[in-house]
Amino acid sequence: MNRTTRHTAFIVMTMVAAFTLVIAALLVWLPGPAPATDKALATAKPALTVSVTRLQPATLPIRVQANGNVMPWQEASVGTEADGLRLAEVMVNVGDLVRRNQVLAIFAADTVSAELAQRRAATAEAEAALAEAEANAQRARLLQSSGALSAQQITQYLTAERTAQARLEAARATEQTQRLRMGQTRVLAPDDGVISSRSATVGAVLPAGQELFRLIRGRRLEWHAEVAAADLARLQPGQIAQVRVANEQVVEGRLRMIAPVVDRQTRNGLVYVDLPTDSPVRAGMFARGEFEVGSDQAMTLPQSAVLLRDGFSYVLHVGADAKVVQTKVTVGRRVGQRVEITDGIDTADQVVLAGGGFLGDGDFVRVVEEPPALSNDPLTSVTDATPVSTSLSGGVQ
Repeated sequence: MNRTTRHTAFIVMTMVAAFTLVIAALLVWLPGPAPATDKALATAKPALTVSVTRLQPATLPIRVQANGNVMPWQEASVGTEADGLRLAEVMVNVGDLVRRNQVLAIFAADTVSAELAQRRAATAEAEAALAEAEANAQRARLLQSSGALSAQQITQYLTAERTAQARLEAARATEQTQRLRMGQTRVLAPDDGVISSRSATVGAVLPAGQELFRLIRGRRLEWHAEVAAADLARLQPGQIAQVRVANEQVVEGRLRMIAPVVDRQTRNGLVYVDLPTDSPVRAGMFARGEFEVGSDQAMTLPQSAVLLRDGFSYVLHVGADAKVVQTKVTVGRRVGQRVEITDGIDTADQVVLAGGGFLGDGDFVRVVEEPPALSNDPLTSVTDATPVSTSLSGGVQ
């Protein structure tokens, strides 16, 4: 019994000694608490190397924004004056350029031609009757003093002369009417322009006044732009407008007229802008544009320094401890590679120039100086020694 107890105690002591050695080895190999300085250095490890910039003054244009539809300057309706005639031939189609008095369509003229021949014959008959009446009246005048003819007979001859003259004039008027009808069998262009629509169909028998074509006079188009009533006072006829159509092409127009009234529902006024005839715009297009009405000084940043997050604009302000702070700013005009900043930061604040999309609020950065990049942007007016790059192609993040 004693021997068993001693053996058990020896095993327990051996296990305790082995466990103690294992604990000691673990304590030796496990690292101790890092010094405060090492922890700070680990936390302050820069996430990115960046360049910084500050607010810079720039001369920005003052522009009035507008939008509206492209419409014809004047659109002529070309119809038929002939009544009940058959359309025999159509000479033009939609998109064709036409000249004034160019033949657009021809009506069948058989009936009108026959009626014209009949009226010519009636005119010739009236001329013959007038010649006879004039001869009789002339003899009556010669015999008036001789007493060979009574006063009643002389009056009858003179009256017959005047009647024949009236009948000839009526016949000539009727003949002229038929000549006009003959001319109406040819539909002519009222002005130079381009055919914008066609409803003429060969073989149709049309009443007088039926529209056959629509013509954009002179190929002239204009932009009917809606402008807020508060901005109408800034506009004057002759100002240049930059018009952007659906394919983002920019067309330069000239303000022709400002409407004298403002819409009571929208509180917008219409302005009419002449567009060049060789422009790619088409009637019916929707277009946006702007009028440059002046310029002023503004504080700006490069577009690459302004981030768009959650529908708001931000910059990453770099503090003295190289820590970035996401700062909300209020932006204004965007011209070229510059963005106007109206509120949020001061001129002395440094902000990340580019690469802000890879940084978060509270990150540490390494700030490096770089020479200012050459810029072709005429809006940039740098008066501070801080480098500002306007050649970056990156837009708002």
